[in-house]
Amino acid sequence: MKRTINHALVFAVAAASTFCSPAMAQNFPVKPLRIVVGLAPGGGTDIIARMVGQRLSTATGQQIIIDNRAGASGNIAAEIVAKSPADGYTLIVVTASHAINPSLFSKMNYDPIADFSAITQLTAQPYLFVVNPGVPAKSVKEFIALAKSRKGGLTYASSGSGLLGHLGMELLKTHAKFEAVHVPYKGSAMSSLALLGGETDYIFDATAMMYVHAGKLKVLAVAYTKRWPTEPNVPSMTEAGYPGVSVEPFFALVAPANTPLAIRQKLNDAARVIGKRPDAAAKLAPIGVIPQSLTLKETADFLLEQGTKWGPVVKASGAQVD
Repeated sequence: MKRTINHALVFAVAAASTFCSPAMAQNFPVKPLRIVVGLAPGGGTDIIARMVGQRLSTATGQQIIIDNRAGASGNIAAEIVAKSPADGYTLIVVTASHAINPSLFSKMNYDPIADFSAITQLTAQPYLFVVNPGVPAKSVKEFIALAKSRKGGLTYASSGSGLLGHLGMELLKTHAKFEAVHVPYKGSAMSSLALLGGETDYIFDATAMMYVHAGKLKVLAVAYTKRWPTEPNVPSMTEAGYPGVSVEPFFALVAPANTPLAIRQKLNDAARVIGKRPDAAAKLAPIGVIPQSLTLKETADFLLEQGTKWGPVVKASGAQVD
């Protein structure tokens, strides 16, 4: 049975966050912290976790241990953290999969909302609508008209069925009402190469921008509500007439549910300082990522919104993992 978000439970859990003594919060942390990562070393999530961990170590004066627990689209790592002590010493960096998985997997051993307490959103990076140069469209409007004129639709690549690139395009199809053929590949690198080689016509992705900058692919829009700072010359999907088509890969730091509010606030304060550092922005800008510095409530609201948003899209796409 697929999980549905129990809003009453969410707010009850938020209101009943465990309190701790002022001395306990003031002294925290007194030992190393562990940040669990649901993907293998070397990937984007791992890179972000290590960058944050390094700076968080400096801010707290404690060692930060990165614990990679890859598998099941992050479910293995999330379950480990959900069942860890709620003392602030075990955290996890979650991505959009955290919001998507409840609708994608038929069985999960944790609840992505009720079993976690938000710390902060670390980064944001919208996908971009990229097409092969052979596609005769210079704007989203021209592309939609072309797609509607082709029997069976054009072909789009993704990094895998049920992942954000696939679901983002399904979201656009629903808003613009056109048909398309989905071709899933194993990862963003493979899907970008397929587009580059003309095997597919278009893609929603972030890493494909390096080929756009090299003049090998063509970008039509950024899948966001407004223009993105690292790509100021690319129009947004809102400008193209589709404000509801916002596809935002993100990294957020969360802890087990009922982690004391005072401890979460201390972690949030440290993480937000990191997000505002110029060196963090400079390091992430070349790959189109922007540091964030959201409050506890803003992060909790964002994660809840993402879960609510993607559930119906997953259902409409037919994607499912048993």
